[in-house]
Amino acid sequence: QVQLVESGGGLVQAGGSLRLSCVASGRTFSSYVMGWFRQAPGKEREFVAAVRWSGGSTYYGDSVKGRFTISRDNAKNTVYLQMNSLKPEDTAAYYCAARTSWAVVTDRRRYDHWGQGTQVTVSS
Repeated sequence: QVQLVESGGGLVQAGGSLRLSCVASGRTFSSYVMGWFRQAPGKEREFVAAVRWSGGSTYYGDSVKGRFTISRDNAKNTVYLQMNSLKPEDTAAYYCAARTSWAVVTDRRRYDHWGQGTQVTVSS
């Protein structure tokens, strides 16, 4: 059974940085795509970034390009989301997700596994 456990959220001032981690377990993830999504109160879950476990190809949502970086550590089965130049509008619960296809990585409905989420709050 796939398990995804996020950590690293917290409270930070605007302009600051945070690094989120997602530890994956339960199977071999070499063929998987890992994504980060976020959801603010009253809003739909929004695509943030994705990385292909094998090869490391990445893709970003427009609102985070140039500020966020997704990466993975194969040895630790961990995916990271480095968030810099944070803005109050980045405030949300951040979720790690996994799927086996790279097609339309922005579509949350195509992800098979989800973590419980970690809260990020950016104060102005």
